[in-house]
Amino acid sequence: MARAGVTRAAVLARCEELVDERGLEGLSLAEVAASLGIRQPSLYKHVAGQADVVREISARARHALAGELAAAAVGRSRDDAVRAVAVAYRRWALAHPGRYSATVRAPDPDDAAGIRASAEVVDVVLAVLAGYGLRGDDAIDATRALRAGLHGFASIELAGGFGLPQDRDHSYTRLVDLLIAGLSAAASPG
Repeated sequence: MARAGVTRAAVLARCEELVDERGLEGLSLAEVAASLGIRQPSLYKHVAGQADVVREISARARHALAGELAAAAVGRSRDDAVRAVAVAYRRWALAHPGRYSATVRAPDPDDAAGIRASAEVVDVVLAVLAGYGLRGDDAIDATRALRAGLHGFASIELAGGFGLPQDRDHSYTRLVDLLIAGLSAAASPG
């Protein structure tokens, strides 16, 4: 019988907390079980194992990130939308470093929830880029460029790779300005 109050949602929430503290590689289901006051075999009443947990964390993280990006973009267009999405992206990544790392790799083809969650993020970005008249392959190329720039900065920052004394916020704003300049240059006339 499962311990009262321990549900799949509670297990996954605890896993997310630990992943943000220790990284995805540092997730230990034995530690999760102990922190919830249950034995590890009881944990498997709620999750199928490590792969199940990682897959679920990844989907949930993508869904949460998509929500943050969508909320940031509401009521904005073109440059203002890109700036708002960029700020939301970095803020979410820095606040949830372990979960953020779970969003980087594309989901497996048999992971329907992960694919849906990834599509949510891409759909937000494509909607923002539509303001530039970018469609089809041009929009995908621009999405990849935007993601590469934002992810590169966030990843280096999370790893402690910006050791120079200059303000990182200013550098990030400059990066976003450069990305916007590229998007504007690629914009379809219209």
